[in-house]
Amino acid sequence: MAKSDIHPKWYPDAKVYCNGQVVMTVGSTKPELHVDVWSGNHPFYTGTQKIIDTEGRVERFLRKYGMSSTQSSGEQKKK
Repeated sequence: MAKSDIHPKWYPDAKVYCNGQVVMTVGSTKPELHVDVWSGNHPFYTGTQKIIDTEGRVERFLRKYGMSSTQSSGEQKKK
C-alpha cells in the first residue's frame, strides 16, 4: 500500500510573478513563484539579443578569430 500524507500540497493555480507583476499561472507545490526571467522577457523568445561585454571579452574574441573590422582592414592594406 502507498503511504498517505507524504506528498506536498498541490496548488493548481499558483501565480508566477516577474518584476512584481503576475505574468502567468501554473501548477506548483508553492502558491507563489517569483522569477527574474520568463518567456515574455527572455532574449531567445523576444528576439532581442544583448551582448554583455565584461572586460573587453567580446573584442578579444573577435580579434582572436579575425572577425574584428579594424584587423581585417589592416590585413587588406598589406596585400
